[in-house]
Parts: sequence; C-alpha cells; structure tokens
Amino acid sequence: MRLVDVTFWTCALVLLGSLSIPATDVQAQTKFTTGSADPLIEYVNEQIRMGWEDNEMTPSAVADDAEWIRRVYLDLVGHIPPVDAVESFLSDKDEGKRAKLIDQLLADPDYVRNFTEVWTNVLIGRNTPDRTSRAGLRKFLRESFARNRPWNDVVFDLVTADGHFEENGAVNFILGQLQGNPRSEDYHVEATARLTRIFLGMQVQCTQCHNHPFNEWKQNQFWEFNSFLRQTRRVDHDKYDPKTGQNEDDYSELAFVDFDGPVYYELRNGLVQVAMPTYLGTEVSGDGVDRRDELGRLMCHDDTEHTVARAYVNRMWGHFMGYGFTRPVDDMGPHNPASHPDLLERLTEEFVKSGYDMKQLNRWICNTEAYNLTSKFNPKNEYDNPAAGEVPLFSHMYVKTMQAEQLFDSLLLATNAHRSGAGNYDRAEQQRERWLQDFLRIFGGNEEDEPTLFSGSIPQALLMMNGDLVQKAISTENGSYLNAVLTDSRLKSDPARIRALFVSALGRNPTPYELSQLPKMMVKSGTPVAAYQDLYWALLNSNEFIVNH
Repeated sequence: MRLVDVTFWTCALVLLGSLSIPATDVQAQTKFTTGSADPLIEYVNEQIRMGWEDNEMTPSAVADDAEWIRRVYLDLVGHIPPVDAVESFLSDKDEGKRAKLIDQLLADPDYVRNFTEVWTNVLIGRNTPDRTSRAGLRKFLRESFARNRPWNDVVFDLVTADGHFEENGAVNFILGQLQGNPRSEDYHVEATARLTRIFLGMQVQCTQCHNHPFNEWKQNQFWEFNSFLRQTRRVDHDKYDPKTGQNEDDYSELAFVDFDGPVYYELRNGLVQVAMPTYLGTEVSGDGVDRRDELGRLMCHDDTEHTVARAYVNRMWGHFMGYGFTRPVDDMGPHNPASHPDLLERLTEEFVKSGYDMKQLNRWICNTEAYNLTSKFNPKNEYDNPAAGEVPLFSHMYVKTMQAEQLFDSLLLATNAHRSGAGNYDRAEQQRERWLQDFLRIFGGNEEDEPTLFSGSIPQALLMMNGDLVQKAISTENGSYLNAVLTDSRLKSDPARIRALFVSALGRNPTPYELSQLPKMMVKSGTPVAAYQDLYWALLNSNEFIVNH
C-alpha cells in the first residue's frame, strides 16, 4: 500500500489556495445565453434579475466552461465529466455549446441511471425497508425515466399500484412505509406522511395528534389523507427451504382490503372525531370505491391547482440550484411563502402545459442564467447565503455536497481504480460493488437533507484518505488512470502530466501558479512515481473534488 505524506500534502493544499474553488471575475454579463431560444428561459432570467435589483445585489460572473461542465455532468448524469469530454468542450468555440451539451446529457443513458437512483433514495431511502424490493422500484423508475413518462402518470402509478413487489415495482413506495401491525392505527401513518410530503409538498405529519401551531394544516386533514390508504395492506409470502428446514422470505405484495367506513381519531381533549377521504376539500364517498385510485385521480389529473406539478418543480429547482423556492423543499403553503412566487407559478403552469415533461423542466432550469453562474461570490452578493437563514436570491451557485453515489462514480471515472490490476471484467465489477457498499455505508447520510448540507465525519475522511478505493486510485498498476498518464508517450513532461491529472480529477487546467509550485513540492515525495501518486491523492482529497460547485 502506498502511504501518502498526509501532513505535507495537506499543507500543500492549504498553501495552494487555488486548489479550492478557483476565483473568477466578479463582473457578471448583462445578457447571458446558453444558446437556447426558449422564451420561458428569458422570463426566468428576468424574474431572478428583479430579485437582484430589488436587493441592490451584483450577481457573480458566469461560470467558466470548466466549472460549468463539471456541474452539469454531476447534476444530470451523476458523475464528473470524462477527460475527453472536458477537452472537447473547452476547445469548442460554439456559443450555443452549453444548450447542446444539456440536450446531449438528457439523452445519455447515465441520465436515466442517475435520476433512477435519486428518486429511489427519495421514495424509500438508502436503507431499503424490510421486505421491499429496491430492484423492483428501480426497474419501474428506470423505465419511466427512459421513456420520459409524464410525471403525473408516474405519481399516479406510485400512489395506486398493487401487486407483486417485482412484477409491479411501483408498489414498493407504499410497501416500504407499511411496517408493523396492520391492525395498528399507526400502520398507515408513515405512508401518509411521506406521500403528502414528496408528491404534494405538504408536511401534515405534525398534525397527526393536534392542529399545527404555525401553519394552516389541521389535525383532520392528516386523517382525511390517511383514510385514502386504509384499503391497503402489505402481504408477505414465505417459502419452505428444504436445505434449512425453515420458511424463508419469498416475496411481498400490496393488496386491497375492504374498508368503507370513516377513520376515527382523538383530539387532545379526548373527543373522538371522524374523517372521510378528502383531498384538498373534495370528499370521496360511497361503498366499493377504490380510495387510492380516487386519490391518484384527484392528485394527478383533476387538481386544477396543480399541486403535484408545483411540488415537483420546487424539488427539481432545489436539485439543480441547491435550494428550492421554499425551505424545506417539501413544506409549501401560505405559512412558508416561496422566494420567487411568480416564477414558481409560471414554471408550474409551463410544466403542466408541456405534459409534465420531466426532461423539458430540467432543460429549462439548466439553461437559466442563475444555473450558469459561478459559485464564487463577491462583496456585492456575499450575503446571499440561505445557509445563514437568508432568502435565496440565486445570485451565485450554491455549493452542494456530492451524494454518495456521485462521489463514488466520480472517483471510479477519474481513476479507473476498479480496473487497476484487475484480471477480468467480472472481477473488476465485483470489486466495484464491494467499494460501493462501503461508500453508501459511510457517505450515505440522510437522503432528506438539503443538497447544500455538509456532514463531514472522521470515518468519511479516513475512507477518502486511506480507504482501499483511494489506494487503488493512486496505484500505478496496469489499468489505472495514473499508469496511463505515466506511460503515455505524449505526456513526457511534468507540466503535461500534472495537467492530465488536474483535468481528470477537477475538470480544469492547473493555474500558472499551481504549475510553478507543484513540481517543487513533488520533489519532496522521493521518487517521481511517488510524487505523482501523492499529487493525485491530494487532488482527490481536495474540497474542489468532493463538492459540486
């Protein structure tokens, strides 16, 4: 194992301040375009600019191509750009190249993989609930994103599905929330809370026991939503294993059960009330009605307020920008006004008009001026800091922490670590899966956290500094990226090799200062090979690598 001089190279990172997010000119362009001619994008830009003007704020400059391509790759396809993509983009002189790259990434298979993973984590978390099929849910989501199904149709299926957890993967959203005793009054509580938060942007879970003290949600509303789910039960099936002589888990399904009456709940004063299934004032009544089908219809097809669409727009704006129009992103309503209400409403209207087109919404957001700004703030917008409780004005890109899956896939792409010394493809993939489990265990975090929330820990630092994956990443064995750099006949000089490592890890060229100082530092590592290993280790452990900026 190669032991890096951690103290020396950590000091080097501090001294080379440019290894953090690079500074840029603070003068923003007055008129910016990615090359898209969509009039909605100009409307979005105008609305955001009004916020800057009203607050006498100077926005940051447009991000340079190296910063932006790294960001859009992470947000759309879930990993940093490969070296050849960076080289091609940086050399391209086409003024419309950003809009073209957005379209290219939306058509990339990794777009489907990335958003499948994002929404699997949103719907059931990273720790799969007992007897729930993560594979089944992924299959449903993968097919939905691959076909770019309308979002309201996807939500309808997730709300109304029943059957086998792998044959109909949509059932796993509700199935994962139905844990415990089906006869308990709490059996459908978690499903009620998550369904309303994720799809409607309503946090009604606090009203299970009492009216909310700070917002408009009342106790009866929680139980009215809850009553829509009372016809739903988890059914677990076992099978006999002759080898062990015991019954083993076989499969689970979401089944319909008869339930036509009201739900009874108790007020704090002990008075018992009744609740019938009611969606935002519309009551569903009658025997023999499939309540979940009615809920899906009301949410996804008959709601003239477009609540599902608004919640999705807000969540996806938060995915790309670091913060939604509300904080938290799943708590919307008069009690928690949006930062840009007119913009949120217009984007919601256009999203509905597009047929709930998920790719089109992503395209709009990624082509906006705000999304294309650098993350480096300036003296005239440094108070635009939602982390300190300020209303987000989107005058610069908010730095986001990489998700566990993004960090893992980016490390593999940058270093080819899983192929380092591997004898064949299967062995390489087995190694990848082992490392992935380690990353999810240590970096997984809470999938409900805002993307700007940093939660660094000692185990995370140790995994990045000394873990098997990083050790393989700086290996010079056949198959590794470092080996390729050191043996490439076109890269014979130190500057050329240093540049190759920078582009691979950080997606940018080293600055003149870095090129002048790094060779001096590398001399202290001993052998030339050790020097490049130490440099690559430092780049992979820098803040610039592990955050999405």
